[in-house]
Amino acid sequence: MTAAVDRMSEYLIETRDLAVSFGHVHALRGVNLRLRPGRITALVGDNGAGKSTLVKVLSGVQRPTSGSILLEGREHSFTKPADAHAAGIEVVYQDLAVAPDMSSVENLFLGRYLRKPGLLGRLGVIDRKRMRHEAQAAFDALGMTVQDIDKPVIGLSGGQRQGVAVCRASIWASRLVIFDEPTAALGVVQTEKVVALIRGIRARGIAVLVISHDLPQVLEIADDIVVLRQGRDAAELDPASSSVRELVDYMTGAKEGGRAA
Repeated sequence: MTAAVDRMSEYLIETRDLAVSFGHVHALRGVNLRLRPGRITALVGDNGAGKSTLVKVLSGVQRPTSGSILLEGREHSFTKPADAHAAGIEVVYQDLAVAPDMSSVENLFLGRYLRKPGLLGRLGVIDRKRMRHEAQAAFDALGMTVQDIDKPVIGLSGGQRQGVAVCRASIWASRLVIFDEPTAALGVVQTEKVVALIRGIRARGIAVLVISHDLPQVLEIADDIVVLRQGRDAAELDPASSSVRELVDYMTGAKEGGRAA
């Protein structure tokens, strides 16, 4: 019994036989995903493999038809995004990651503004000084430089806007940050900066799940790789001993049954 508990506790988040069906369409067919603290797991697969559906389930947007989600070995049910937020799970999306007309500080606390203590807080007065201090601390912790955190983010580069979204997730996530194609629209220099931010989150002991079509980048940054195919986890691979060709073979079904040691 003790060995089983220890085995479970090594995973920060785990899905067991997770399935999602829409009538006769099966988006997920019993996915088993295991995410460890302080590791970057890349989720790859062709279009329609089930990646977006899995992200929706983990973020509380979509309820599974069957199966379970375990947090540190205990089963949890997500019925809405607020449940995932409360569990310490945040998502950084490729599109609509930030509110362009708001400042970096306001984006970090969007929907979760800090209020002043005491009566002023109960009256709804926002503690902007504290928010600014905590925002700057978050940027510093991830090694990100923003020229003026009080200016609208529309004036920032694409990489810095994505960086603001990453910092926002890092503030609120305690278990998992999910990145959906985080560098798809970025140049080389901006991509390197965002990758550095992702590694900074890993260094804090948080699990990271990266969904990406950039297979060479996946091999570079991931500690673990999971391949989805037709709604199933087709392979679990060690990037150190894998290649782009091998990933493509699992994604297309030319190769089956891969499991990392």
